Amino acid sequence: MGKTVLMQGNEACVEGALAAGMRLYAGYPITPSTEIAELSALRLPQEGGKFIQMEDEIASIACAIGASVAGVKAMTATSGPGFSLKQENLGYACLAEIPLVVVDVQRAGPSTGMPTSPSQGDVMMARWGTHGDHPVIALSPSSVRETYELAIRSFNLSEKYRTPVILLMDEIIGHLREGVELPNPEDIDIIDRPTVRFPDHKRLPYHLKEGQMVPKMAPFGMGQRYNITGLIHDETGFPTNSTEEADQLMQRLMHKISDNYDDIVRCEQRDLEDADTAIFCYGGTMRAALSAVETARASGRKVGIFRPITIWPFPERELLELSKRVKRIIVVEHNYGQLVLEVERIIKNNCALDFIGRVNGTVITPEDILQKLEEG
Repeated sequence: MGKTVLMQGNEACVEGALAAGMRLYAGYPITPSTEIAELSALRLPQEGGKFIQMEDEIASIACAIGASVAGVKAMTATSGPGFSLKQENLGYACLAEIPLVVVDVQRAGPSTGMPTSPSQGDVMMARWGTHGDHPVIALSPSSVRETYELAIRSFNLSEKYRTPVILLMDEIIGHLREGVELPNPEDIDIIDRPTVRFPDHKRLPYHLKEGQMVPKMAPFGMGQRYNITGLIHDETGFPTNSTEEADQLMQRLMHKISDNYDDIVRCEQRDLEDADTAIFCYGGTMRAALSAVETARASGRKVGIFRPITIWPFPERELLELSKRVKRIIVVEHNYGQLVLEVERIIKNNCALDFIGRVNGTVITPEDILQKLEEG
């Protein structure tokens, strides 16, 4: 059993990242993620790491990418406006297969919106923000303890699959304070990227043995110089105009994520064994849903919760199975309707679908959910 502490969500993000091995943070202050930068500035030197405040959000992710290429686990954090600026380099890291964790503590938008108000408006940007088809993993915590755990998991998935991972927080969780029991460090499973140390200088940096989906990575400074580019590339790392090689690369990048659905995708299903209505929620909205379900069940209603922990890839299989068992799904999210479109696409006409959204900077309450339940 580890120690119990009072901790903020943003603080838990930093402590989880450090436990996972983060040793470089590059960022730029932006509400409501600034505490992540502040605590990283304090804690990283204590752990032998480096904190760098960059001149802007573009430079921040570029610095983190450079550190990762050199073999260092790196992270950057931001909110909606900064997340927009990071998209070009995020796509670069996807194509070049550079492990990286990007934290987005969402706030009300669009543009600079309401910097201190809650939102979940970046969900689709997390999936489609960078241009072109690309692999993506995005995780969404609903408590301070889970923020700690998913920060570790973000690094583990990023390292295992050599891809950027987005920790998609929101202001509610980022600024929430809770008592948290942290695990003992020796009980934490840590994954490091597949690495080649001091390789032959003629080694092909993106070569794969038969059956492999993720190439081993040679850190810069360990004996091999090789090319990294944002262009479609071959095994050498240099650009190619071969349509065959382009197809092979893109298929592999997508399938290294989609073919590992069972390893990557997580969701929580609560009180659904006998439920005829399911509340679909994620992140900070889970707090209101928990209270609403407790009240509803006390009055005899059969209501449960379906919560995607992995937002991308979306938990399609589990949601489809649920839609065949319940009569109604109510999607609750702090936006004008983003994941509700995914839910609608998957469940088709298997059950009724309702929606509760909020875009004015206030929180969705248990009473809002209970009122919607009464309408059904």
